[in-house]
Amino acid sequence: MSDPRHRLAQFNLGLLKAPLSDPSMEGFTSRIEPINVLAESAPGFVWRLIEEGKEDATGLRPFGEAHLVNYSVWEDVESLWDFTYRTDHLDLLRERRHWFDRMEGPSLVLWWIPSDSIPSVEEAGRRLDLLREHGPTPEAFTLRTHFPPPSTS
Repeated sequence: MSDPRHRLAQFNLGLLKAPLSDPSMEGFTSRIEPINVLAESAPGFVWRLIEEGKEDATGLRPFGEAHLVNYSVWEDVESLWDFTYRTDHLDLLRERRHWFDRMEGPSLVLWWIPSDSIPSVEEAGRRLDLLREHGPTPEAFTLRTHFPPPSTS
């Protein structure tokens, strides 16, 4: 359920099997724009990371050249879940092993943010580290094990 005081931050890392320019990645790269358009039109979508002067964040590599970042903000867990599993995005998830290697530990983290803020990519990385170190907590969790927005009372 949506809480106007909080938004859901979503961050994940993908470990590329090959550079995006490699022909083996075409099945992924050809879908980036349509999936971004789909996300932006999805109910509950708020924001996504985009490299300055570009259409997406595929050129940003703050965690190493082999790591692709995906960072977005949603109104609530349900909106993100619906986009992830009830749209064409699901096809990409099912095929991700063609383009991405499995990483040690979680590669996706969620956390609640004040509705008027967007944390840095570095903060997103810290949240992923927190999830890897402590498992799901109210400060860093997953779609499978999630927590309600913090109480402000």
